[in-house]
Amino acid sequence: MKGIMREIRSDNALSDRLRDEDDQLRRQVAALYALLANIYGTDKLVLKAGKLEALNLMRSDVLEERVLALQRLVFEDPTIDEIPSHKDLPAAMNEIEEEIADLIARRTVEEKIERKTAERMQQRHEEYVRDVKAQVLKDLSGPENPQTLKRYVEIEALEEKHLARSVVETIRPASVQEVVGQDRAVKALLSKIASPFPQHVILYGPPGVGKTTVARLALEAARCLQFTPFKENAPFVEVDGSTIRWDPREVTNPLLGSVHDPIYQGARRDLAEGGVPEPKLGLVTEAHGGVLFIDEIGELDPLLQNKLLKVLEDKRVQFDSSYYDPADPNVPKYIKHLFEKGAPADFVLIAATTADPSEINPALRSRCAEVFFEPLTTSHIEEIVRNAAAKLKVDLDPQVISIISEYTIEGRKAVGILADAFGTALYRLTGGVDGVETLGQDQAPVHITEDDVREVIQASRLSPYVAVKASDTFEVGKIFGLGVSGFLGSVLEIEAVAFPARDSGKGSIRFNDTAGSMAKDSVFNAASVVRAATGHDLMDFDVHVNIVGGGRIDGPSAGVAISLAIVSALQKRGIHQQVAVTGEISISGRVKAVGGIFEKAYGARQAGIKKVLIPAENIKDIPPDLHGMEIVPIESFAEAIPHVMKDVEIIPEVSQE
Repeated sequence: MKGIMREIRSDNALSDRLRDEDDQLRRQVAALYALLANIYGTDKLVLKAGKLEALNLMRSDVLEERVLALQRLVFEDPTIDEIPSHKDLPAAMNEIEEEIADLIARRTVEEKIERKTAERMQQRHEEYVRDVKAQVLKDLSGPENPQTLKRYVEIEALEEKHLARSVVETIRPASVQEVVGQDRAVKALLSKIASPFPQHVILYGPPGVGKTTVARLALEAARCLQFTPFKENAPFVEVDGSTIRWDPREVTNPLLGSVHDPIYQGARRDLAEGGVPEPKLGLVTEAHGGVLFIDEIGELDPLLQNKLLKVLEDKRVQFDSSYYDPADPNVPKYIKHLFEKGAPADFVLIAATTADPSEINPALRSRCAEVFFEPLTTSHIEEIVRNAAAKLKVDLDPQVISIISEYTIEGRKAVGILADAFGTALYRLTGGVDGVETLGQDQAPVHITEDDVREVIQASRLSPYVAVKASDTFEVGKIFGLGVSGFLGSVLEIEAVAFPARDSGKGSIRFNDTAGSMAKDSVFNAASVVRAATGHDLMDFDVHVNIVGGGRIDGPSAGVAISLAIVSALQKRGIHQQVAVTGEISISGRVKAVGGIFEKAYGARQAGIKKVLIPAENIKDIPPDLHGMEIVPIESFAEAIPHVMKDVEIIPEVSQE
């Protein structure tokens, strides 16, 4: 009996404990439902339960079914359909609580992030509103602000300051009639520009002879003629070919134009934001209807020269960009026009260069007429200095003009020397040399003395341009040859001496190695000619031929001069020092044509030569206005002897055999 009672009491205690655990689980489940309702809201929780097929389970009186509903709600998985057993409820509840804890943590972080996001959005919104207000105010007031206005005032103040005009601007020719020494070049250029069908032109010539000045004046003269296509407002665009910098990728090309793609600096903001490329027009379009003058075109990049040729043919500049979309409605009309039709570039090209024509692009030369400017003579320099002095309103000593003409053949340089002498004379007048502190308004014109010019020449370390001067004398073994470098001719001093060899037939011939191989060949040709003409075998003599100054001779044009110098040295006959000779000598004694006759003639004139012997084939190359200088065409070596040597005997013609 007692055992039965103990079992009954034990069962009752177990039942009580189970009821307590069941109540605890129910309360725990209820608390979790309340927590979910607090998280999602009651209505949203009911909707969520309906979607997860847990609504009936939520309303069930069976604890295990309510726990199953919690599992579906918390894990958001409607496929969970296994109802947990009573003994598995604590473990299931722990899993649910862990998941709800994670959910609460996520919700807390999300709310925190949303709160910060809202704050940041509010801040950005306020900044955006401020920017919009600032832009509206800027649009209403324009682009100016205190800083830009201050800079504008500073620039205006700088504009009010002016120095005196430069000497070049003061004495620059105002018309083609004032250009000195280039009558033929001016006439040739005007005939090609001032025409109903103007041509592209390349101007060749040494520096400082007026190529740029004449190009400017040519357009001004053409504007005044009714039959030319140039209007009164035809532009003259000038650029230096040696300073043009461009990018082969066409990011920048000031000559032809370029496309500023949106990713590159320089695109307009409204176009960059819309991804629209913008073509930038170049100088060729700016010169449309006028003249494009390119100085030193020989220094222009070869690839850019080829691109310029294409523009000269098409008379338009084409633009291209991978960013251009013809269907884009944001593309302005002018940009669409430039991409589809190109920019007009119908102009006349005038190019100038100091380089030899052989150094210029052959394709460019074939499309342009060519005009050669002549070197300025001493008389031209004197006239330029005289005109400049008149424009500067200064008085000159009688010798000033001739002194300046001795030290340069460039008009620009001559004017520069005169300007420096003007400053020196003015300093002398106002700097205390004569005790004068100021130069009054009524002061007489500044007087430039010979000493002023000499002082400028010494300070500039100048030397006379013509180092070799002709003289009315005779010298044995010395003769003047003629050379040319670029567009300038010069006089070469050629010397020869001859001594009997110690052993007959074992003589030698010496010549400058620096003179070049072609000049050495001329010496050997001369040896054959001299032997045929005089009967002397040069192997019986020690002959030394020298080019004074060590200059290099690239051609055979010194052959006749070398032959005459050797004959003079052998026969001890003097050569007239007012005669110069040029021409190639053949071993048969014939005088062959050479190049550069035009320039050589001017070089001889500069040196004071009175007579020049040239190949007969070159007679048409001589300019017609070489006043005071006799030109003698010769066909053979024998013809040169009477014009050169003193007490000349008749020398038989060289045999052709």
